[in-house]
Amino acid sequence: MRYQAVIFDLDGVIVSTDIYHYQAWKKMADSLGVYFDEQINNRLRGVSRMESLEIILERCDRELTKEEKDELAESKNKTYRALLNQMAPADLSDEVKNTLERLRAGGLKLAIGSSSKNARLILERIGLSGFFDAISDGNNITNSKPDPEVFVKAAEMLGVDCALCAVVEDAKAGLIAAKRAGMAAIGIHDAAGAPEADFSLDRFSGLPEAVGLE
Repeated sequence: MRYQAVIFDLDGVIVSTDIYHYQAWKKMADSLGVYFDEQINNRLRGVSRMESLEIILERCDRELTKEEKDELAESKNKTYRALLNQMAPADLSDEVKNTLERLRAGGLKLAIGSSSKNARLILERIGLSGFFDAISDGNNITNSKPDPEVFVKAAEMLGVDCALCAVVEDAKAGLIAAKRAGMAAIGIHDAAGAPEADFSLDRFSGLPEAVGLE
């Protein structure tokens, strides 16, 4: 099938920011004396900031107020944004950059569908500011993945029917969200081979063929 648009998760698909998320959450957890490791961090992939906080607080020995939680989430985000400033265009691989340009040259519309509220900052740091036709992110959605809202809104921004959109995701929650939106779900990295995926990619450069360009 030839799709008209491709919607990408950002973290872990276009570029990896996992290490920055981990460092920021670890700093916050340490400030509470709450145990946090990479295994717990993996549970946060594709999950909103506040939902991620609740997962970390499962090990907290006291109940926190909403105000305290809001402060912790904001503290984490400040640390994370400071770490993101270390990013540069060199963090965008040639494979990803060349593939995105191939998709655009093939006439496909391209969008970001991310739960992150820092999507625009990340894109700016890696040299992709203004590249995508639409950005649907944590700033314009109410519900996080696996709710399909972020992808549905991206399709609306693009003016493309959901059935003609393909989503590229590295997390199970994102694949489920794509399916619920009525879109094709393409799994890559940790999501490659997942039962929720309609297609799986061994490498990013295989995407043009998956969406009907080659």
